[in-house]
Amino acid sequence: MTKWGKRTEAVHGGVRRSQYNELSEAMFMTQAFVYPTAEAAEQRFIESGPDEFIYARYGNPTNRMFEDRIAAMEGTEDAFACASGMAAVNGALMALTQAGDHVVSSRALFGSCLYVLEDILGRFGVEITLVDGTDNQAWENAIRPDTKVVFLEAISNPTLEVIDLAHVVKLAHANGALVVVDNAMPTPIFSYATEMGADLVVYSTTKHVDGQGRMLGGAICGSRELIRGPIETYVKHTGGAINPFAAWTHLKALETLDLRVRAQADAALKVTDALQGHPKLSRISYPTHPSHPQYDIAIQQAPSGGTVLAIEVDGGKEACFRFLNALRIFTISNNFADAKSIATHPATTTHQRLPQDQKDMLGISDGLVRLSIGLEDVDDLIADLSNGLDAA
Repeated sequence: MTKWGKRTEAVHGGVRRSQYNELSEAMFMTQAFVYPTAEAAEQRFIESGPDEFIYARYGNPTNRMFEDRIAAMEGTEDAFACASGMAAVNGALMALTQAGDHVVSSRALFGSCLYVLEDILGRFGVEITLVDGTDNQAWENAIRPDTKVVFLEAISNPTLEVIDLAHVVKLAHANGALVVVDNAMPTPIFSYATEMGADLVVYSTTKHVDGQGRMLGGAICGSRELIRGPIETYVKHTGGAINPFAAWTHLKALETLDLRVRAQADAALKVTDALQGHPKLSRISYPTHPSHPQYDIAIQQAPSGGTVLAIEVDGGKEACFRFLNALRIFTISNNFADAKSIATHPATTTHQRLPQDQKDMLGISDGLVRLSIGLEDVDDLIADLSNGLDAA
């Protein structure tokens, strides 16, 4: 079979047509399925074929189209669609670990990911070691022969640290550990996790895939053995599967993902360039801009740093709030990767509940603002940010 490019897969991947031969993929809003005979029902429960379904929590034709399409784009054998990005993170980590296991993770993580690791897995007897993800030696010191899973954000949220993924994967696999990568920031368009050997790639499809502020969703991509083995078993029994309406919405959104993300990423780099040297900013962070501390490794791994940048506003919380309140195009919200440009103050919103010493360690200061670049005219965005900084 001819290998398609990502943009072609995003339009045609995984399509299943009903007897009506509809052009746009159908949405199957049903919890359960019927069988022609009792014998057929028995056989379905013994072993379901690739296009045979039992119950929506286990699988659904719409969900399967979405799973096949995002797996094709990621370059993996299979995928399982989840109710949210955190359902995907939780599903991946819980399905692969048990009491007594050892997990090594980068310390720069979204707050809910830290909760799953430290509170949930820790509560059930899993040993957690957190490391500075940008320090290769720290990974070497932490990963042991008995390490079961290595978890990381390829690009951290919200500080945009970049990890040398090839180095971490090599270390993990040398010790028999599986690598799970939260890939929200690189996006399926600029993803390099599978290419570098990650065993599972996790997405919050709420972000770029939907990208229009409508639906929660998540996906776990990987080998068929892992996806239809421990992942599907755990998620289907614990109720973390996506609903068909969200799956259909995300399936259709994949058709325009490449166009949207490339436009947003190009704009993010232009915004980063425009803000360089601004007197109200002490730091600007965008992975594939030469000013980024991990620029060399970032540019080796991907052609773009994605759709998000971070800035450090001088003057702390008060100056940040003046800046945010003066914005007219950027929306103040806690989401990112939307068609609308969004500004977030992590210290008082998404990472508010972290202890102060942990915020300090992660670089989540009172002056940090995460900027998610949308689809507006980039000149308008630059002017809006300039006006906001004038008020800071």
